[in-house]
Amino acid sequence: MQTPDFPQRLRDVSLRVTRPRLAVLEAVDATPHADTETVIATARELLPEVSHQAVYDSLHTLTEAGLIRSIKPAGSVARYETRIGDNHHHVVCRSCGAIGDVDCAVGHAPCLTASDSRGFVVDEAEVIYWGTCPDCSTSS
Repeated sequence: MQTPDFPQRLRDVSLRVTRPRLAVLEAVDATPHADTETVIATARELLPEVSHQAVYDSLHTLTEAGLIRSIKPAGSVARYETRIGDNHHHVVCRSCGAIGDVDCAVGHAPCLTASDSRGFVVDEAEVIYWGTCPDCSTSS
């Protein structure tokens, strides 16, 4: 697996390469579907002096620039991932909250065709499947 070139990704979207942004990108990449507190903790392992505010600012900037994706399952805090641009979906365990990626089931993005798009040009579908993960299924 190839290591992402995060400095180049920042430059590609006309963002300055800063140590906090790099630490946040690396933290999100290392811990897919992490909440903000986990991103902060992981970023601080890479850059101990990074502040909460710098992480929050970086998460916002990187999400706005399309370098990371924020997902918000019902009843959960925002989660972040670097897997972007492929319109994949997620599966969430109702018991423990574990989150996994689910590739598009059928066809081309946006994977689903709205029964009535109300005139919108649909280019993305956001689907969250809910259930019980294998660990929780066997323990109940």
